[in-house]
Amino acid sequence: MFDLTQLIQTVTQHGPTARIVIAAHQGSSPRETGASMLVWTTGQSGTIGGGALEHQATEHARTLLATNQKSITRNALGPKLGQCCGGAVTLFTEVFTAETLPEPTPLIARPTTNQPMPLAVKRLLASARNQVALPAPHLLQGWMIEPLAKPQRQIWIWGAGHVGRALVHTLSPLPDLQITWIDTAPTRFPDAIPENTTALPALNPAHATELAPQNAEHLILTYSHALDLELCHRLLLHGFQSLGLIGSQTKWARFQSRLRALGHTPQIIAKITCPIGDPSLGKHPNSIAIGVAAHLLRPAEAGARSLTTRRLTTRRLTTRSRTA
Repeated sequence: MFDLTQLIQTVTQHGPTARIVIAAHQGSSPRETGASMLVWTTGQSGTIGGGALEHQATEHARTLLATNQKSITRNALGPKLGQCCGGAVTLFTEVFTAETLPEPTPLIARPTTNQPMPLAVKRLLASARNQVALPAPHLLQGWMIEPLAKPQRQIWIWGAGHVGRALVHTLSPLPDLQITWIDTAPTRFPDAIPENTTALPALNPAHATELAPQNAEHLILTYSHALDLELCHRLLLHGFQSLGLIGSQTKWARFQSRLRALGHTPQIIAKITCPIGDPSLGKHPNSIAIGVAAHLLRPAEAGARSLTTRRLTTRRLTTRSRTA
């Protein structure tokens, strides 16, 4: 994915910026095709896999900053680079300035040298304009093709305490997430908010549930059990993609009882995941954040299977202990 927003911000802050992208690879590669990084005179961001390959590519990119040239190179990941991946990586490096930033089109295509646009690329761009499914990043007849990066998932985090801050810190670097962060007052949030995160102060956060899109994934971890319960109640009525609640098994048992008293059926209540994260990692805010992030990054079906497996395992162990 071509992250144009990040590129614009970097060019605005640092001037001419080289973008290095893995255009293709054969065999084992430290990163996938489309992985990219930005390099400017005094710094860099992102990664194409680290190690000698990235160091060499970064040094080469800095030599291009003064000339605004572009470069495409094929790099064997063998003894010459001191890497044992055994594959080969093709890197495309190009320099952007405020005047040469690409237009925000669904599919960003540009030549790796100076060849004219081939018919295959023209057809691909026409399909993209017609809202046909966008292709993955790839090289096509000497042109680099990349879809414009857009947030694919809406994450709503309720609570800006220690765990909320750890979650935002852990999740915000991921390129396909748009985070909405809700708490009761502006002073509840840190001074610096990540670019892909919107702070939403609300005197009564429960009223903000009406603003959430139906495909939002919610994580509830406020300072108040009463507020947590009200958020669960309202979101069950509103609808969501997923809903996770921080807490213990005791808290969850009480919440289930209270949600039933509010008119929710057990089948609807079961859509809530509680506790969130991985209890085996501990209760430190960063440990909770790592566990929650790991769950969110799993494919939906795999995540559901693993959750079901844990529940079934718990039931079996409980049944065995009763019959022993």
